[in-house]
Amino acid sequence: MNVSADLSLVFPQLILAIGALLLLVVGAFTPKSTTAICGASVVTLLVAAYAAATAPFGHAFAGGLVSDQASAFAQVAIYVASAIAIPLGQPWFERRGVRVFEFPILILLAALGMGMMAGSGDLISLYIGVELHSLALYVLAAMHRDNAKASEAGLKYFVLGALSSGLLLYGASLIYGFAGSTVFSDIAVAVTHGADTGVLFGLVFLICGLAFKVSAAPFHMWTPDVYEGAPTPVVAFFAAAPKMAAMVLFARALAQGFGGAAEQWQQVLVIIALTSVVVGAFWGLAQKNLKRLWAYSSIANIGYALLGLASGDAQGIQAMLVFMVLYMVDVTGFFACLAALSRQGRSMETIDDMAGLIKEQPGIALAMTAFSLSALGLPPFSGFWAKYYVFKAALGAGLDFAAVAGLVGSVVAAFYYLRLIKVMWFDASEGVTDHPPVEARAIGMVLALFSFPVVMVALIWIDPLAHAAAAAFGLA
Repeated sequence: MNVSADLSLVFPQLILAIGALLLLVVGAFTPKSTTAICGASVVTLLVAAYAAATAPFGHAFAGGLVSDQASAFAQVAIYVASAIAIPLGQPWFERRGVRVFEFPILILLAALGMGMMAGSGDLISLYIGVELHSLALYVLAAMHRDNAKASEAGLKYFVLGALSSGLLLYGASLIYGFAGSTVFSDIAVAVTHGADTGVLFGLVFLICGLAFKVSAAPFHMWTPDVYEGAPTPVVAFFAAAPKMAAMVLFARALAQGFGGAAEQWQQVLVIIALTSVVVGAFWGLAQKNLKRLWAYSSIANIGYALLGLASGDAQGIQAMLVFMVLYMVDVTGFFACLAALSRQGRSMETIDDMAGLIKEQPGIALAMTAFSLSALGLPPFSGFWAKYYVFKAALGAGLDFAAVAGLVGSVVAAFYYLRLIKVMWFDASEGVTDHPPVEARAIGMVLALFSFPVVMVALIWIDPLAHAAAAAFGLA
């Protein structure tokens, strides 16, 4: 084993680990230096993103961690999204009298876990990466300690997360017991001609545990409550980077570990994908709280991403990667706008609170309109191109019924996006809003511009990068 070569392959994760530890020491001795710690954390994440983009390819630590085009693609997206979460969240907490230096450090630790998830090469690193990022997210959900809903959200997330971790670990142990190895490449050899009963049982438990992490139905029970109770900037982070990390981990485990059993897990993924679309579309119709509404929206969108993955080929994985990048932009931007809105010091979180927003905050209202139109899949916004890739991959893999069902779900979900737009543009205002903070407003506006028209240019680079990342999984 060449330790120096292994360390060079995981250099981005080393940057995050060392940065988090150093900043934790700085914060412990100078807890009031939150601004400096936030700035250093953002720089650390951006440096790690650059290191991921330029890292050499190979397998480290006997195949436990992998550095390839897929891990580089995912890590860059994850680290940039995590960097955006820090200037969005820290000022939000400070305006509410919660001045804690731990917030950016927890983001760094979550990003470290997500980086491991994106580059996992065996079941052990898979589990360690999932738990490392999950532990940080549990604390982030309850970061606003004086808020009862935030504490409840953190507790619910922790308890249900422990259940999913048990499913994940039990599935991994079954797979190891029947396949004889934890390394994905060795497992692939054992299931070359399909998975036997023991491995298949383990795979089902593994899929259930990962489905919880991406909040796919019917393992979505934590999502609406946690989204509603957690601080809005934390939800913006929850809904973006961790979903990308978990979906890439999903794809790597299934494609590289269970490629020979594709016909078996493809059926399970199609069922989970369509269930997610149905739950997200129909349950979202009854929601009046925007954070709960977008929780169901995220469930539906994960269904579309899983539909791409269920295609079982490189085109499907490429579609999933493009979808997740564009989805991250929309969901982060929407929650940035939501974090910027308040009236008389009270957060604006319901649909009724948005009445007449176009007159009070026209810039934010326009940005939220763009994100809503993108989420419903209206061309030429980014959400349209995301769904175009997914439905094209599903049709190409012969999943015609699933593609049609997904399209119907998208039409149903359009109702609650259009209802929000109608309230913002045509209902009477409920009063003057507070002056929005510069950071959240700027992030929302910039990401809205990405949703359209920048996406038309960005796809020129995103598409070939996603294609190269998908090819790294080894599927035809």
